Amino acid sequence: MLSVEEALARVLALVHELPAQDAPILNAVGQTLAADVRAPFDVPAMANSAMDGYAVCSADTAGASAAAPAELRVVGQIQAGGLPTIPVGRGEAVRIMTGAPMPQGADAIVPWELTNEADLRRAGQPHPNVVEARHTAAPGDHVRPAGEDAAAGSLVLPRGRVLDPPAVGMLASFGYAACRVVRRPRVAVLATGDEVQTPGEPLQPGHLYDSNTYGAAAALKQWGAEPVLLGVAGDDMGTLRERLRAGLDADMLVTSAGVSAGAFDIVKDALAEFGNIDFWSVRMRPSRPLAFGALCAPGGRNVPHLGLPGNPVSALVALAQFARPAVAKMMGREPSPLPRVQAVAGDAIVNFDERRVYARVTLSRSGGRIRARLTGAQGSNLLTSMAAAHGLAICPEDASEIPAGGEVVVELLDWHDHSPLFASTTP
Repeated sequence: MLSVEEALARVLALVHELPAQDAPILNAVGQTLAADVRAPFDVPAMANSAMDGYAVCSADTAGASAAAPAELRVVGQIQAGGLPTIPVGRGEAVRIMTGAPMPQGADAIVPWELTNEADLRRAGQPHPNVVEARHTAAPGDHVRPAGEDAAAGSLVLPRGRVLDPPAVGMLASFGYAACRVVRRPRVAVLATGDEVQTPGEPLQPGHLYDSNTYGAAAALKQWGAEPVLLGVAGDDMGTLRERLRAGLDADMLVTSAGVSAGAFDIVKDALAEFGNIDFWSVRMRPSRPLAFGALCAPGGRNVPHLGLPGNPVSALVALAQFARPAVAKMMGREPSPLPRVQAVAGDAIVNFDERRVYARVTLSRSGGRIRARLTGAQGSNLLTSMAAAHGLAICPEDASEIPAGGEVVVELLDWHDHSPLFASTTP
């Protein structure tokens, strides 16, 4: 029986970064840049004003104050989006709006709050011919130099950067409507079992709804993949072969159930017809029965296959441990594990068979420590216990128990917002 690390290494050895494609920048959120992005021009392209005020020659304001203002003749006005047409000479000023380009001859901005403009407005003179600068300006005051944000030719977004809102905004600031990114993996998802029904159908006696497909697809979508739902295959080889063939054009195939030792667990047999099974058991609880291998698609292309257990908690735990890093690698990212925190166990976590235990826990902060409590009964069929969990508390293979009050490592499930946990200061 393989350890979690050995199994993960075999999974990652069979998946590879996918080819690049051009995508609209909004559609590419969460994807990985496949090429460096360099600034095609300076941003800002021209020196501009950081404030509403007056563009001046700083030397003309030397010694100016509220008690002894410098009087400057106003020779024009520049709006944002306009271009300066009048230079600023000695003893002159140009009224300027935030973002407007600096006129020739000016090297500083005096904000309107440091002039007599407010007084003039109250007197009904919104555009004075002469303005009082009540402040001594230094060269460069409130001026954004050309190229301050990015100089032409500079590297602004490196290959491998995951596109988030600031990165998308930066691409837009350079006029890019599309960019080169690593393609999202298409992951086919197939449920098996005669007792499994698609949600929306009338539920037959003794049957259950297909939670695994939808839970798996939701997780895969959150991690950046494009799930392709293949429906439910019953416990017969003909239907199973048909559905497996339908998944061979995907980048990865995920199935649920049919991988343990039951009389009707035929997925392993069907998979053997399409390729090979690398392993089918991992030293972990839940999720011990876990099949992984490669299917041979037309053209000789290998399609990695992950065969999840049928119990819904086991399926989601296995996805988090193996599908998540595999999807990351296919998307050109580092296949990093779930983030971990150190916590105090609020309940004992028992390990009775020398497997790595992933216990579902809720997390809270108290007395400056993170505390982990079991979500209740830990049966792998209890999806409510997974829905309530903030993370998975780990009891190692070589430990028989983590006692209540003991130290425990918890993996944070990334479909939760954990920021309140770290922001809390509750004593």
